[in-house]
Amino acid sequence: MRNERNSHKLENPLQDLIDDRTFTELNRHNLFNAKAVRDYRIRWLFKNMRKDMSAGDAIDTIREIYPFLQFDTVRKIVYQINK
Repeated sequence: MRNERNSHKLENPLQDLIDDRTFTELNRHNLFNAKAVRDYRIRWLFKNMRKDMSAGDAIDTIREIYPFLQFDTVRKIVYQINK
């Protein structure tokens, strides 16, 4: 969730869970944990990328999107078991 308010519209990274209007309203009130949303999006990307590429390639591609994360960090996020 980058601060893209200056661009045309903040993208909803939770499109498969909530509609854009709900996301915008919740985000406006700072009701999201940014790290949790980022990790959810990374797991979603990984799941979809694995249909077409190896796990290592998918992690490398995700690291291109999130260059501040190390390979092992992305690996821990995508293989994290939800409690």
